Amino acid sequence: MTAMMEMPRVQECTVTGCSYNHDGCRAFAITIGSLNHAHCDTFVESPLKGGIDTLVAQVGACKRDDCRHNLELECRAPAITVAAGQDMADCMTYEPTTI
Repeated sequence: MTAMMEMPRVQECTVTGCSYNHDGCRAFAITIGSLNHAHCDTFVESPLKGGIDTLVAQVGACKRDDCRHNLELECRAPAITVAAGQDMADCMTYEPTTI
């Protein structure tokens, strides 16, 4: 039997142009990471609002295996922040692993 792990929540998202961000991120879960940096792959730029008003998003997956919070493509940070970085919506909690 597999134990469920609690996914980190999106503590704050300051990306006002995202359809999931209305008084906080309202996506059910987000995915972080691209080949180049810790981009929020769930970012959707549209005037339509999406998500569920009664929940706070969680990190469903993280493709940045070079982040110190990442273990087996799962984020282990207690919570993350999403804001403008290299792109419109990046994980600001990303910290590269040191060698």
